[in-house]
Amino acid sequence: MPNVLEVTQLEVVYNRVATAIQGVSLEVPANSVVALVGTNGAGKSTTLRAISGFLPSEDVEITDGAIKYEDRRIDKEPPHRNARSGLILVPEREKVFATLNVRDNLEFAARGGAITMDHVLGYFPRLRERERQLAGYMSGGEKQMLAIGMAMLCSPKLLLIDELSLGLAPITIKDLMEKLRLINKELGLTVLLVEQNAHAALAIADYGYVMEGGRVVFKGDAQELRSHPDVQEFYLGGGQRAEQKNYRDVKQYRRKRRWWG
Repeated sequence: MPNVLEVTQLEVVYNRVATAIQGVSLEVPANSVVALVGTNGAGKSTTLRAISGFLPSEDVEITDGAIKYEDRRIDKEPPHRNARSGLILVPEREKVFATLNVRDNLEFAARGGAITMDHVLGYFPRLRERERQLAGYMSGGEKQMLAIGMAMLCSPKLLLIDELSLGLAPITIKDLMEKLRLINKELGLTVLLVEQNAHAALAIADYGYVMEGGRVVFKGDAQELRSHPDVQEFYLGGGQRAEQKNYRDVKQYRRKRRWWG
């Protein structure tokens, strides 16, 4: 299966001195769901912004590596050109136009592509019920549905989603993740999903990458990652122990395990 996206040894630096991500490489095969997971501050969103072209030009820059989308270098492409070529971002915040109603938000995004308004309302019937409601008065889960629906109407070839689960209840997260997987399977839409909720993301993904401290520290088949003992211990625990530990603890744990024999 060909890759829609290839990131090779990517490095991003803030203010010319602080390295945000270093040596990040990842691939996104066509028609797949790829999860990029890790704790808060791991560099996931910076990676996504670099891919989409939304890095602020005045204090952040790509200093090394390459980003190829459909076999074309896009390292220096502005966001609007990336969007026109089908690389569509659902950002972490400010996802919808709060002063427009649901229908107007969707119509604003529509580009007359293969994915239609009927597709979107079929996957998210709640949006049909709320068509005339102002988006600013919707719940967090409804806004996320609307944001995904708007992105679907922009004729995407690759959908980039930043923190789908942020601030949402577990039942809403489960529903949205299942809908995203269904959209991928039925419409063949390729997805790169950046998530702090590793358990939810890896449950629907084909492939996964785990980031810590600006680097990829684990990668592979998503289901194999879910069963990997270190990933389970430090990223899927969900409790206080998982929240307080990171990959530095994994490395220390491995050194001790070798020492103990």
